[in-house]
Amino acid sequence: MEFRELECFVVLSEELHFARTAERLYLSPGRVSQLMRALETRIGGRLFERTSRRVRLTPLGERFLADLRPAYAGLAEAVHRAKAAAREVTGVLRVGFLATPTEVVTGSVLAFESRHPGSEVELVEIPLSDPFGRLRAGQVDVAFTLLPVDEPDLATGEGLNCVPYQLGVSVRHPLAGRAGIGAEELAGVPLIGLDGPAPRLWRERVAPSVTPSGQPIPLAGTVATNQEGLTQVALGRGGMLFCTPTAAHHSRPDVRFVPVTGLPPSVLGLAWVKAAESAAIRAFAEAAAGHARKVGLRAA
Repeated sequence: MEFRELECFVVLSEELHFARTAERLYLSPGRVSQLMRALETRIGGRLFERTSRRVRLTPLGERFLADLRPAYAGLAEAVHRAKAAAREVTGVLRVGFLATPTEVVTGSVLAFESRHPGSEVELVEIPLSDPFGRLRAGQVDVAFTLLPVDEPDLATGEGLNCVPYQLGVSVRHPLAGRAGIGAEELAGVPLIGLDGPAPRLWRERVAPSVTPSGQPIPLAGTVATNQEGLTQVALGRGGMLFCTPTAAHHSRPDVRFVPVTGLPPSVLGLAWVKAAESAAIRAFAEAAAGHARKVGLRAA
């Protein structure tokens, strides 16, 4: 039996008026009539007497109402409690991050926990070469990722920052002493890319295959993590692109980071599995966006 039919019956028994019942339930009077006819068909008897002037319960309707009220009240309360629980933001939220817990990550966590004292964030590192595997496996609830994301099963939040790229090269590389390079010069720099299950769009973010004008960029090999990539860079086996905050985090004496102009900016955001979206995930996305606006992280 449909809960909506029972709800409509109880409200109509209180109002004894189709229009007022429809108004309380945000339905049309016609829909109320349809629900009552369906319920009477299920029961096999008339529950209401209807005339042009009034509506009243039949003896069968009065008996059904008396029997129904305790069970209906319990069911309605259970639905109310379930809805309230679904809106609560409590417990542990597992948040994935990509190798470097930059200010975008830590600031978002602090903003969320400040807004929701009953919640706690557990940070989980996500492999650079498999940005969505742990999301889909349910090992994290939401993850920081590069935008845009072209994955039908995933939802994303708004961009949290917008920063330029820097090219990491060995201190012995000819470009190491430059103040900056243009994107077209990458055609002469073999780039270190990613192995593993990273989707094509993700691989292109980390190691584009062509320059903006279409010149091919050679591939210098693949790695699974930033640390593996930095080791290859330090050994002079290729260059690797990093967003500016990540480059600053990984400053080391055997690697130079050279600003690159002419590439689309690196944009960090959040992704989660659509089917697993929760109040806590939505609250974290809102807190992260609010923090980004507050401190101006979205400025390029």
